[in-house]
Amino acid sequence: LFWYQQPPRNSLKLIVSTSTWMQSSYEEGYSEAKFEISRHSNGHFVMTIRNVTSEDAARYFCAASDR
Repeated sequence: LFWYQQPPRNSLKLIVSTSTWMQSSYEEGYSEAKFEISRHSNGHFVMTIRNVTSEDAARYFCAASDR
């Protein structure tokens, strides 16, 4: 599972990748303290953005892969 951020008028930036069998791996400039990934027992993943500021204004995308 991959989470991306797309700030206005900019390209997609990978925030974090995770899966059911590995720890979340954050890209440089992103952290679990700001972008928390939760895994629920029903198999759903949720990303929570903490302490939101105007700099967090962006579109956020989730992408899945079966590999």
